[in-house]
Amino acid sequence: MSTPFYSLESILAAFKIKSLNPMQEASLAANHEHENIILLSATGSGKTLAYLLPVLDQIDPDKKGTQALIIAPSRELALQIEDVAKKMGTGLKVTACYGGHKREIEENNLLEAPAIIVGTPGRLGDHIRRENIKTETIHTLVLDEFDKSVEFGFEEEMSFVVGSLPSLKKRILVSATEAMELPRFLKMQQATTLNFLTGESSGALEIKLARATEADKLDSLFRLICHLGNRSTIVFLNHRDAVQRTSEYLKDKGLVNVFYHGALEQPERDAALCKFRNGTSNILVTTDLAARGLDIPHIRYIIHYHLPLSEESFIHRNGRTARMEASGTAILLMGPSEDIPDYIDTASGWVDIPDTVQVPDKPQWVTLHIAGGKKNKINKIDIVGFLTQQGELKKEDIGLIEVKDFFSFVAIRKSKMSRTLPLIEKQKIKGQRVKIEIAK
Repeated sequence: MSTPFYSLESILAAFKIKSLNPMQEASLAANHEHENIILLSATGSGKTLAYLLPVLDQIDPDKKGTQALIIAPSRELALQIEDVAKKMGTGLKVTACYGGHKREIEENNLLEAPAIIVGTPGRLGDHIRRENIKTETIHTLVLDEFDKSVEFGFEEEMSFVVGSLPSLKKRILVSATEAMELPRFLKMQQATTLNFLTGESSGALEIKLARATEADKLDSLFRLICHLGNRSTIVFLNHRDAVQRTSEYLKDKGLVNVFYHGALEQPERDAALCKFRNGTSNILVTTDLAARGLDIPHIRYIIHYHLPLSEESFIHRNGRTARMEASGTAILLMGPSEDIPDYIDTASGWVDIPDTVQVPDKPQWVTLHIAGGKKNKINKIDIVGFLTQQGELKKEDIGLIEVKDFFSFVAIRKSKMSRTLPLIEKQKIKGQRVKIEIAK
């Protein structure tokens, strides 16, 4: 085995971890020995790093052309994988391709072929048909959350993409679900399977039940959230219209929240998730779209407003909390006529929802939207410097900063915003005049 071009120690340091976990170690070892790998591991267990390290071992940094292709079922997961790959700091060019924004942006990124391309099946197929992606040099393929791609109906498009890779040698299939049938187009008949699924969500996850007194559970949900206090909470529902109705109800009752579902445009999705990550909102109301592929740390509560449609859905929703070594609680809000699902036999008790509650204090952060990002050569250091100098803020008044291609989000302490915003609205960042406003 040749010496890798990257430093594992540097990568671990970038992620602030001391060593790989057993699943990641096993993946690295197995990928050195076998061409075709199926990796089964729970959500939040570190699967992305577990397959990206073996992918790096397949890449020759001195060769031109794309060498690895990673297929993901959603744009959120594709962007998360891209972020992890870039955070590894290897110097390799990594590009994400996904629907919901202009194809021309990606075409420019693909002019100089990235070593690694991450993307959704439809957009990847589109680029391959237009010959924006040259497939002759691609020898390594990863299918992340493969079961979800099949569930979403992407099998035909995936078949086209995989069938367009004439030089394919290595395949890595990743899933958090054991029960799945491999399509013939993958040609993985002699794959080595690494099964790290334990059948349990997490030893640190506590499952509780709560009883709503009315069939329309909105008031019970409101009182439950108030009772839990100002903690990071995701509320899962089964339908998009119910998500918006619930979000509006909670807002009208004084609970700051953001909502998220598949019908939103990409900028709306980005804004909602950023506000939830940075503490502008402690409550995310969502469909099962948020049950997978979202990197949102430190979630304390999962509330199942609508009971999950399957045990698999229940497991994936709960995978948003109690991640790695953190603890969390999942609460099923049961209506008067609803029965506890058969697959739940480990509930540790009931949460008593009080009749009268006090609305928690509103979050102390607000999010600024800056109409400039990576493509404008603006980075986090530039934004901090701009806000401390032009906005006269102290560093402790600046929260999480997220820089996208064409815009950025930054959390500002709410008590400082009324003074800071007039100071910066008409100022330039790195010599560029960009629109700055409170994120909608």
